[in-house]
Amino acid sequence: MAEADPGIFSAMSRVPEIAVAGASELDVHLREADRPFVVRGLVKDWPLVEAGQRSGREARDYIVRRRRDVPFTVSVGAPESGGRLFYDEAMAMNFRMARGKLPEVFAQIDAAEGRDDAPPIYLASIDMFEFFSGLHEENHVDLGDRRCIASIWMGTRTRIAAHNDFPDNLACVAVGKRRFTLFPREQFRNLYLGPVDNTPAGRAVSMVDFHRPDFDKHPRFREALKHAQVAELDAGDALYIPSMWWHHVEGLSPFNVLVNYWWRETPRWMGQPQDALNHAMMAIRDLPEDEKRHWRDMFDYYVFENDESVVAHIPEKGRSVLSPLTAESASRIRSFLLRQLSR
Repeated sequence: MAEADPGIFSAMSRVPEIAVAGASELDVHLREADRPFVVRGLVKDWPLVEAGQRSGREARDYIVRRRRDVPFTVSVGAPESGGRLFYDEAMAMNFRMARGKLPEVFAQIDAAEGRDDAPPIYLASIDMFEFFSGLHEENHVDLGDRRCIASIWMGTRTRIAAHNDFPDNLACVAVGKRRFTLFPREQFRNLYLGPVDNTPAGRAVSMVDFHRPDFDKHPRFREALKHAQVAELDAGDALYIPSMWWHHVEGLSPFNVLVNYWWRETPRWMGQPQDALNHAMMAIRDLPEDEKRHWRDMFDYYVFENDESVVAHIPEKGRSVLSPLTAESASRIRSFLLRQLSR
């Protein structure tokens, strides 16, 4: 992997660290926190962590014994990419997607281990329940009544461009070392985001190369760096990433495994804000300026302000979706939107 400019990371603030005595104390911190924090050694007793401490190959053997006999999706980059899974000069992906059984994928990692010309190999966001039997039961964090998506990320040395996710995220390093570089939500203008529809993994990513930032091309990135926080995690450590915080992720070891948990505090029947933004780009962005001003006022009125004056003149039983949303009214809106979009 190409070496990063050490000055970029050494000048950053460190993500604060906390200590927790158990699941209930962790729960309190997760409910109260609005900024990232690190918990050292949170998962150090996992069997997977212990296997990885012995060697990457032992960790792979441990994982393989618990896999289901199904194809896995894997990203394979070019050796010259330095592990950066990103765009090429034509804005196509600089990696290819393949499918294979996990023993076959790990055999490729075994064969390439230690080679300077080894391609980056990355298995991203693999559902631990769907693709494994017993792995989650033996290696998990007690997150109480949260309904989490539990995923495992496995691969060689990689760099994943800064992006954000809608759910809250607890990321646990199980094997190897990782570096996370985080930015508050509002820094999106200074991260030079790429396309929203042509993305490496479903979310718009920063176009800045964090290892070699081009400040002539991306001058506002200097401002983003003033707000950046960095966390370098060893196996057993965990990092909480609040909803919508931007994070650049690097796997620093020859073999790396991360287990993460996503959850959202809002009801699952609510829509995805990104879908609304995408539709607004299609329906509103290219309108004449005076019409856009009107629709901005309408969004403020119905969505962002949404005070009692919006519905005070409508009988309560007749307010329909203007009333506070429920699962039923959200379903009516979804059905209405589908009908409108299919016209």
